Amino acid sequence: MKKLFFLNRKAENRSIFFKAALIIVLSMTILTSCEKSDDNDCDGLCDLPSAAEFNALREDALENITQEFQLNTANGITTFTSANGVEIDINPSCLTLNGNAITGTAAIKYIEVFDGGTMLVINKTTMGMMPNGDMAMLISGGEFFINATQNGQQLEINCSMNLRIPASLTTVENDMILWDGTIDEDGNLDWREQEDPNGNQGGVFFEQDTAGGTYYAYFNNFGWTNVDKFYNYTGPKTEILATVPSGYNFENSAVYLHYDGEGSALAKLDTYNASTGQFSEHYGQIPIGLACHVIFVTEESGQWRYAIKSVTITENAVYDFTLAETILGDETQLIADINALP
Repeated sequence: MKKLFFLNRKAENRSIFFKAALIIVLSMTILTSCEKSDDNDCDGLCDLPSAAEFNALREDALENITQEFQLNTANGITTFTSANGVEIDINPSCLTLNGNAITGTAAIKYIEVFDGGTMLVINKTTMGMMPNGDMAMLISGGEFFINATQNGQQLEINCSMNLRIPASLTTVENDMILWDGTIDEDGNLDWREQEDPNGNQGGVFFEQDTAGGTYYAYFNNFGWTNVDKFYNYTGPKTEILATVPSGYNFENSAVYLHYDGEGSALAKLDTYNASTGQFSEHYGQIPIGLACHVIFVTEESGQWRYAIKSVTITENAVYDFTLAETILGDETQLIADINALP
């Protein structure tokens, strides 16, 4: 009996061992099949990017276009020329720290954006707030960020900086105005119409010259500023939706909208419904009949995974994206693909 007991225990242990081994093999098979590849057979369910990984792409892109200058207060009004030829005048006597005039050197941080591809990778779109609070598309004459610090401390400014923007860099319109940019709780850059120091609308004007013209802008605030105007469309408009692959959401992906033939303007579907897996332009401001490109972007292994879909807007349209439609590319490739759109 004792021998039979031990034989049964051995058989039992052998069975448990083989079951455990089978579970390990099956687990490894499942994990291997769920490694995301360019075939996208995982349909978004495996190795999803985190919010931090997706935001890191945007932060890297922003860092890549950030320019830095040193302003010596002893030199008086100083003109800096940007990488694209924008001239920025800053009067150091207007800079203060805790209400006191500064001496020595101030650090100037400057960013300029003139193309839709760059707007997308840094998530700085052209959506302006209407009088009723809705957001609508702006036609961009350039987005700008300016800030000044001294020894890491934030400075204030109490008079205008001046920008001279070559029209060759952007869209030529005589009725552009200035907009202030604020980042909302969801990370969207929203634009609100700016008033100049005298309480008048404007702060920017266009002057034709032999080189094609120049925008002259003046404003006395640090942060984001935009030379823009609302996209003018008098026909019927609609809301649109975009369905993205399972596992992707507002934190690890985004959906943008390029208006064909309208320069560097770029809209964003700025809300996400977790129950439907859909992004939405929920203000109903998209022109029906307009030729557009809807763009889905996310992160994978430190690169951009994206799809660009050509559409003509119809009423209450829903546009579906699958991972099989996406390609993997670096920042330069994505920017080039967006800027190549009509």
